[in-house]
Amino acid sequence: MRLVLPLPPSVNHAYRSFVHPQTGQRMRVLNANAQKFRRDAAYLALCWRQATGWQMPQLGTKVVLRLWYFWPSNRRMDTHNREKVLLDALEGVLYPEDRWVLIQEMDFAVDRRNPRLEIEVVLHQELSAM
Repeated sequence: MRLVLPLPPSVNHAYRSFVHPQTGQRMRVLNANAQKFRRDAAYLALCWRQATGWQMPQLGTKVVLRLWYFWPSNRRMDTHNREKVLLDALEGVLYPEDRWVLIQEMDFAVDRRNPRLEIEVVLHQELSAM
């Protein structure tokens, strides 16, 4: 059963500049759209985890995310430019730390009516045994 999420924002559109009021230091922080994606993705992943019985693996266990993108149009879009926000959103829900996640971008297509990201979550050791 695949986890279905809305399309994550690209790194180019996920951050805004913020100047710390006390130190004056300039930082990049998630914008409102990216924050909403993180909240929604974490909630949907938690529901998926409960429905499928997925158990969060021990720290140090590699997890493979197989990704299928369904774009809203034929406009040129990068798949890998969306991974950062996605991995951060699922951290602590599907895996303890995104350092141990391997990405497999499987395919992309256009679905104007239902743009989305579909994900298969597999332990790396299960793939190695095949």
